[in-house]
Amino acid sequence: MNKNLISVSLTKVGKKMLETQALSDVSLNFESGKIHGVIGPDGAGKTTLIRLLAGLLKPDSGKIEYFKSGNQIPNTLIRKRIAYLPQEQSLYADLSCMEHLEFFSNIYNMSKKDFKQKSKKLLEMVGLSQFADRKAGNLSGGMYKKLGVICVLLNSPDLLLLDEPTIGVDPLSRRDLWNLIHGISNEMTVICSTSYMDEAEKCGKVHILNEGKVLASDLPGNIKKQFKIKKIEEVFLL
Repeated sequence: MNKNLISVSLTKVGKKMLETQALSDVSLNFESGKIHGVIGPDGAGKTTLIRLLAGLLKPDSGKIEYFKSGNQIPNTLIRKRIAYLPQEQSLYADLSCMEHLEFFSNIYNMSKKDFKQKSKKLLEMVGLSQFADRKAGNLSGGMYKKLGVICVLLNSPDLLLLDEPTIGVDPLSRRDLWNLIHGISNEMTVICSTSYMDEAEKCGKVHILNEGKVLASDLPGNIKKQFKIKKIEEVFLL
């Protein structure tokens, strides 16, 4: 655990969306400097949890606290250090990869020198250098998701929130995205939701949700020992 990176603590968090109780008494700890997987089927409450962590929603009950170097950080300050990628398409179809990066650099008030260095590095990391001039609307699903990730990474966040980044992409792109996540995990705390149960094995710590409640929260190996199972998805068969 890197104490210089951001950690998050949830205590008895509840959230109702319309008539649905999306989360009920959720208490979780997201230690700093780890890849955290929020795992569960559709409707488990994963997206609601990610949006709460991003500050886009407020809990109806309970509390969410952010820490760095052992000190609590006010929510008003933490938002500037959070990067959030929703699962819905959020890029502009008529803008190229480079134009998207330039757009985000303006939002982040980056200097031209920093932008040039960082954008070049990020494009190379995800294999998009030769597609820098291609419009987002003409990218494959996997390339589109990779572009979205590097756009939010441009500001070098302390906390990266990814809501099902691998959904609807081909197996090769899924592998590339996870390679990217692992490549940056020593620089930031990563919280990634997914409904692909096999991706739990790629996470440092797994938080399993079902119908808005926590079923388990531990290292993948410990969860399998606890429930005497061989694969994480078997938790839902017990």
